[in-house]
Amino acid sequence: MSATSYQAMTMVIYLSVMVLIGFFAYLRTTNLDDFMLGGRGLGPFVAALSAGASDMSGWLLMGLPGAIYSAGLINMWIAVGLTIGAWLNWKYVAPRLRAQSEVMDNSITIPSFLSNRVQDQRNIIRITAGLIILLFFTFYVSSGIVSGAVFFQSSFGMDYRLGLVLVTAITVLYTLIGGFLAVSWTDLVQGLMMVTALVMVPLVGIYELGGVSNLVSAVNQVSPDLLSLGLAAPTLGMVSALAWGFGYFGQPHILVRFMALRNPQEAISGRRIGITWMLLGVFGAGGTALVGIAMYSAKGHPLDNPETVFIALGQLLFHPIIAGFMLAAILAAIMSTISSQLLVTSSALVEDIYRGIRKKDFSGNNGVILGRAAVLIVAVVAALLALNPNNTILDLVGFAWAGFGASFGPIIILSLYWKRLTPAGAIWGMISGAATVVIWKQLTGGIFDLYEILPGFLANLLVTMIISHLTYRPNPQVEAKFEAGNQAARKFASLAPSDS
Repeated sequence: MSATSYQAMTMVIYLSVMVLIGFFAYLRTTNLDDFMLGGRGLGPFVAALSAGASDMSGWLLMGLPGAIYSAGLINMWIAVGLTIGAWLNWKYVAPRLRAQSEVMDNSITIPSFLSNRVQDQRNIIRITAGLIILLFFTFYVSSGIVSGAVFFQSSFGMDYRLGLVLVTAITVLYTLIGGFLAVSWTDLVQGLMMVTALVMVPLVGIYELGGVSNLVSAVNQVSPDLLSLGLAAPTLGMVSALAWGFGYFGQPHILVRFMALRNPQEAISGRRIGITWMLLGVFGAGGTALVGIAMYSAKGHPLDNPETVFIALGQLLFHPIIAGFMLAAILAAIMSTISSQLLVTSSALVEDIYRGIRKKDFSGNNGVILGRAAVLIVAVVAALLALNPNNTILDLVGFAWAGFGASFGPIIILSLYWKRLTPAGAIWGMISGAATVVIWKQLTGGIFDLYEILPGFLANLLVTMIISHLTYRPNPQVEAKFEAGNQAARKFASLAPSDS
């Protein structure tokens, strides 16, 4: 049997398992709450790996290794910023958001939580937030589909468009059928596959090279700057890389995992599991890039597409069956993010925009039907955008990440810790954050080379606090719910074991 046949066999097994999980989750999905939030029944292990897998996606196995392969360890600052941001998000946002979202009329989406938090009777926040999610997640989903199409093109020589159709169809199938539970359970499997593959590739690569000293020597042969972290002369690029961490506070597909926890206390275990997974992943990605430099660039055979370094090493270092597992891990990373983003986008269309305009509850399982239809519509639009990719995976992800971080991050933090937040402040803060990201992205040179998330985040924070201060009027009902949510979070924290 040829190497391609072994790898294709592994891929078929993996894809079949994902679809089976989707059908199993279908049996557990009876209403819109189940479809969008899994009935708030996630344990910390599933929530942590689901958040990690849906967060990192193809970026961890293709985007980050490709960036380090091209420019060196200076790009590891992105991973540093992300790790710090993820830890702070689990520590300070997760427990309060879990408690507050339930107290605030059992909110099942980020826009509905923000709307209920400030008692926005006209649903302007809900609709505005839903439109922002629809805009940026369409680009985000499109970047994932690009990753999937490039994966099939690089791994099997498949036509780009055929790969695009295949990865879109499989992901849509299990997401549409099983909803949130299918996405979370498949994320668990995919997260374990991703981190195992990222640990194996650099370890075996270093062994093949004869040790760490030989690896360092080979990388230095290409350029000593590749091993530099740039500590001697901090740059605008380093600040931009660290600023990626701000994005965590506003990513709906990550925040919704916090809302789905069984109780606020489980955020502690979730943080420990999630950060351990993340550290293994980012160090594995960095090691993969350096091994790639030593095995390809140092030998005079640089890769045409740096973002395929993980794929190339998997095929070079392992038996075809193991290489097939490595390839499946990449597809797992891509599909986990696409599915999570599709689900959040469908919830924005159905639960926030459609329901926010009509202002009425769904009857029977109409909400689930509309949710599934929305998944299909968004997937088709994103796939059409991905037909002719002009940017790298990192560029596409970076724009969407900045859009969410700047639009929602400050509002989420203030909604959980500042009782004076008002509807007007939240609305104009979201708009100013999103607009700043879009405008800043179009400008270049000097300060405008700074990653757009930072000015967008600061603009949102400033506008929200100023307008909230000017429009604040005491509302006993809102403040009572705010205090009830915080008391619930504190109650579970006091029952938790000592947390350092």
